[in-house]
This record gives sequence, structure tokens and C-alpha cells, in this order.
Amino acid sequence: MKKIWLVIISMCLISVLAGCGSLTSEEEPQPSLADMELQGPSIESDSTGQPESVEENSFLEQEEMNIWMKIDNEPVTVAWEDNESVRALKELLREQPLFIQMSMYGGFEQVGSLGTSLTKEDEQTTTQAGDIVLYSGSQIVVFYGSNSWAYTRLGRITDKSARELEELLGSCDVTITLELQ
Repeated sequence: MKKIWLVIISMCLISVLAGCGSLTSEEEPQPSLADMELQGPSIESDSTGQPESVEENSFLEQEEMNIWMKIDNEPVTVAWEDNESVRALKELLREQPLFIQMSMYGGFEQVGSLGTSLTKEDEQTTTQAGDIVLYSGSQIVVFYGSNSWAYTRLGRITDKSARELEELLGSCDVTITLELQ
């Protein structure tokens, strides 16, 4: 019985002491941990005014991550296509960066295996220096010249001229690094 009274007196004392703090008209009360747990995840609005949960916002931020590319250790700027193949590549890169050993081929391109197959949407196309394509669903090709074939476009290197690309890609095999950032 003494324990019950001790608990009741302790709870009353805690309630009295907690109520002793005062709020000015400028201060708002802070929610308790119990209040925050009852509220659940916070809700934000998207551009259309529709509510989105925090989890959806996190997914969207991850989805907007960019693929960064290096040729040997030189970063290059790439304008990536908006297609299923690039989305599949991003999904692959979520697990880990790719280091792709490329080989010169035909005097106009470097080719390397992704180690897996991606969704492909091949179309007959004529490539130019700087084009990055998917060949046979599992090979990435970076052009420093031109060729006509059925490829799936992945992107285009935008910060190098045709001459710079030929210097970078046209004299020896290279390693391509792809990673999300």
C-alpha cells in the first residue's frame, strides 16, 4: 500500500513541477513525445497542393539523383536520357558504383560489359562523338566517332569536343566509372 501512495505522490509532484514553467504569449508549447507519436509522419504538399508523406519525398529525392561518369579518372558531364534504360541503370547503381573496363572497337567507339542486362529500346540511329548508348542490352558504348546501328540511347557527353573525345578515348582502352550522386 505504501508503494501505491508513493507512486501517486510522485506523479502529483511531477505534474505540479511540470506545470510551474510559464509561457509568454510569443512562445508556443512544444509537443510531448506522446503527442508526436500520435501524429504519425509529417505531411508536406507537392507542387499541385496534394499532400505527400515524408517517405514519398525521400523516394523522389533519391529518384532525382544524378549519374556521374568518369573516363579513367577524368569526370565528364553527361546529359542522360529520360527512358527506362537509364532508370534501370540508376537502379543498378543504387547498389554500388560500376567500374567498366572498356575496349576500343572499330576506330570510333569504346565498348564495355555492364555485367547484367538492362531494359532496351533499340532504334536505328546514327551516333556522333560523345553519344553513350546501350548495345544488346548489356554493353555500354561511348563514341568518339560515328556509326549507324540499332542502339538504345543513354546519354551524351556535353563538355568535350569531338577532338577532345578522340584524344580521351581513341588511343587506348579506358575504364568508365558510373555512380549515383
